[in-house]
Amino acid sequence: MSVSTDTHTSSRPRTAAEPGRARTITLIVVLVAELMNALDGSIVYTALPSIQADTGASSAGVQWIHAAYALTFALGLITGGRLGDLYGRKRILLVGTGVFTAASLVCGLAGTPALLIAARVIQGGAAALMVPQVLATLHVSFDEGSRAKAFSLYGIIMSLGSVLGPVLGGVVTSADLFGLGWRPIFLINLPIGLAALLLGLRHIPESRDHNAPRLDPLGMVLAGLGLLLIAYPLTVGGEHHWPAWSFVMLAAGLVTLAAFVIQQWARTAQGRDPLIVLALFKSRAFSGGLAAQLVFGLLSGVFFLAWTLYMQDGLGLTPGRTALGFVAASLGEMGGAWLAMSLASRRARRAPQAGALVAAAALGGYSWLVADQNIGLPLVLAVLPMLAVGIGLGMVGAALADMTLGQVDHRHAGSASGIFNTSTQLGIALGTALTTVVFFAHSPIGSQGPIVTTAFAGSLWYVIGALLLMWALMLLLPKRRPTR
Repeated sequence: MSVSTDTHTSSRPRTAAEPGRARTITLIVVLVAELMNALDGSIVYTALPSIQADTGASSAGVQWIHAAYALTFALGLITGGRLGDLYGRKRILLVGTGVFTAASLVCGLAGTPALLIAARVIQGGAAALMVPQVLATLHVSFDEGSRAKAFSLYGIIMSLGSVLGPVLGGVVTSADLFGLGWRPIFLINLPIGLAALLLGLRHIPESRDHNAPRLDPLGMVLAGLGLLLIAYPLTVGGEHHWPAWSFVMLAAGLVTLAAFVIQQWARTAQGRDPLIVLALFKSRAFSGGLAAQLVFGLLSGVFFLAWTLYMQDGLGLTPGRTALGFVAASLGEMGGAWLAMSLASRRARRAPQAGALVAAAALGGYSWLVADQNIGLPLVLAVLPMLAVGIGLGMVGAALADMTLGQVDHRHAGSASGIFNTSTQLGIALGTALTTVVFFAHSPIGSQGPIVTTAFAGSLWYVIGALLLMWALMLLLPKRRPTR
């Protein structure tokens, strides 16, 4: 991403201390934007049973409340980055923050699943405008000496948000603040978003890239339509006993995605900027790593939704107690990430492959435990396996990005990173949709007790299969750690 800027400053005299203070405020504002996205991507997990009970959402509605955000966020990421480069990163960041804040208000006031899902769609689209501007703004606002510290804080905030999301969702929902139940998990964005807007208007410098790739509206429409035609029947087909139209939509989605690939090749041949750089897929390591990351997102979407419903509807635990499992998984992920990075220099692809096997073994034991104990499983035994699962998933996540992107040409580094991040969100959205097949088909929404626990134990074998597939895909990664 280019660092050329078009910075606007006020005409009044500045003191020597002000630029440093302005940069600090800029850092705070963009990190708040990233934190809101990281939280809202996962905060609904522990609140979903309460949302379903309050709004009367069907199983498809419960899935879409989560998947709608991930899907629109994924589809808009690359275009959101280009909009910032073309029209000003400050402008697009503030527009995204304003829309995100307004959509959060609608989420918090929604009385029907349809309105909540629509607001989540808008939230995801707004996040796609905000997030690409964060790193770009940090890059142009900080000099070489302070940029590393700013990026480190960004990494910490991103990780912290994904950890805090389910925990905060569980705690806030259980607390029933002002008798509002789950609604404060969205309403909390209002004061934060308004403060970010006011500070950002005054302190964030404007920047743009005059050589940025142009937009590809047709490519974005084809990609979005194709994925929607696949995700929608996967989500609602089971409720209607898989009628003929659901298979027609799936086939139409595949045809539309094929048309998207052809359109991207044609655009490249004409010397125009495509939405994605197809030449990247000539690299075996990139293609294999991207496929593994897509499966990683997919199994995460299946597992965490089914696990949340198992804890609350199967074992009868509160959202707050359910959050303990997410804490255990997060601690495990941090430990697994540290272990994988320490092994990566010597073990290369074998480090994330070992993580996939660790997670698969842990889930195999968890499935046996759930089937054996059923609804009598104590809280400690329901939570502890999440630590081992987290270690395995952390070993995969920490090393997979490095192994996939490490040998990408520097000219395409930005595009490759955007495609990689998009694949994660697409996987989560599709995985959430697939819970219709692997979980809700055996435990319709509103089920309680043994029905839910049996369905969850069965769904774990699909997740284990996905982990083994991911292990096989990682054979395409380099045998040695990539050199830069």
